[in-house]
Amino acid sequence: MSYLTLPYAYLKDKAKILTVIFIYVLSLHPILAQEEVKKIDITSDFIEFDAELGKGAKRLMGNVVFVHEDIYMTCDSAHYFSEENLVDAYSNVHLWQSDTLDLYGDFLKYEGDNKIARVRNNVLLIDKETRLTTDYIDHNFGNDLAYYLGGGNIVNGENNLKSEVGYYYTKEKLLFFKDSVVVTNPDYTMYSDTLKYNTQTEISYFLGPTDIISEDNYIYCENGWYDTQNNISQFNQNARLESKGSILLGDSIYYERETGMGKAFINVEMIDTAQDIILQGNYAIYYEESEYVMITDSALMIQIDKGDSLFIHADTLLSIADTIPDKRLIKTYNHVKFFRPDIQGKCDSMVYSDIDSVFRFYGEPVLWSDENQMTSEFIELYTKNKQLNRIEMINSAFIISQEDSIKFNQIKGRNMTGFIKNNKIQHINVDGNSQSIYYAKEEENIIGVNKTLSSNLIIRFVENEIDQIIYLTQPKGTYFPISKFPETESRFSNFVWFDDYRPLNKSEVFIWKK
Repeated sequence: MSYLTLPYAYLKDKAKILTVIFIYVLSLHPILAQEEVKKIDITSDFIEFDAELGKGAKRLMGNVVFVHEDIYMTCDSAHYFSEENLVDAYSNVHLWQSDTLDLYGDFLKYEGDNKIARVRNNVLLIDKETRLTTDYIDHNFGNDLAYYLGGGNIVNGENNLKSEVGYYYTKEKLLFFKDSVVVTNPDYTMYSDTLKYNTQTEISYFLGPTDIISEDNYIYCENGWYDTQNNISQFNQNARLESKGSILLGDSIYYERETGMGKAFINVEMIDTAQDIILQGNYAIYYEESEYVMITDSALMIQIDKGDSLFIHADTLLSIADTIPDKRLIKTYNHVKFFRPDIQGKCDSMVYSDIDSVFRFYGEPVLWSDENQMTSEFIELYTKNKQLNRIEMINSAFIISQEDSIKFNQIKGRNMTGFIKNNKIQHINVDGNSQSIYYAKEEENIIGVNKTLSSNLIIRFVENEIDQIIYLTQPKGTYFPISKFPETESRFSNFVWFDDYRPLNKSEVFIWKK
């Protein structure tokens, strides 16, 4: 695009052009200083009337200049229609308003009555740091609105914005894009259905489905904003952030690209696609580089395994990178409860490691498997291919199963190891200070009670029920006919039945005690 070249040698810049035009117009219209000018004022090297163009029409050629209120235009040639207060300008068209906005093109139709400029072909609009190129633009100077159809490209700072349709509110410095919107930045590319962009703050506002793609992550939302100067954003409505094999979902996600920190709110899900683990809650903090995740407010961990998925609830869930790449460490704190069809439990805190696939339960842990309640100071639950494999009960191990409302089989010892096959307990080894209270049955009737003491024993199960107790050392004990068994002998000293805490389905992990 070429700037105006007037025949006056000393007119070298826009400021001098404006001064000469202003003086010229004042000389033609002395009352301009007293009242608002509505008619277009024109000057050029050559002016002639052309009746073929219309009544009062003039043909202007060479260094054409027109002024309308605070709007100025130059071009190579033009047609001026005084009665309609309209100008058609041709070739090297340059239109400007004050020192902020410049508009260039090959052709201009300017309507003086409504202050609308219609510029076509090779259009360039410059407004301070913003450059808009297109082949079609209409600018209404009355309401400070410019819009284009058929595609446009805008450059503002490091941001390049393209769309089929665009509206530019020049006073507010606000761009409104529709249809196939693409924003290109050195750090990412953004695709949107509808986008609003403030050229001063460089903040983008998403008003429809939006995808943001970078080397490090992928973001989707249907509403929100992105501060491109500070790389801070808020994504709402079906918000999704994918990074390093993890997917973060939420009703809204706040994200800082420089620090890689994200916060998610309401209906939050963190999906580990490699380990088939989902973390849920209503508030989450996520650090991209360290892969640290913290979730609270109805926090839930789900280990997906077809029909045997594991559901763990706690006040707080943490997921952090383990010592081996692509392996995770899950930590849960306070009021931990979990449910799986074949095993349930509660404790104060729990840790799960991808490396060895072991769940470690701390703080008065309790496990339930069918009829059996298992407690000890510390419990480890080993899994293999997401199936239960072994249980280690360390210090003060205790197994209880209920025979009826007041009778309980009880086995206790220092440590116990339970072996599991097809998700059912096969047998448990009791190591050290073994004691047992076991009700003997004939068919379905209880006929007596064995109360014994032995250093080591093995408990065999059939369908997760105690079937046989094998004493590895000579036991000391007493057999009582059921009618002779003293009530005072029926419970070991540390007996506690935790049935009110047991979750019977995945929803009950959120209920601490019934």
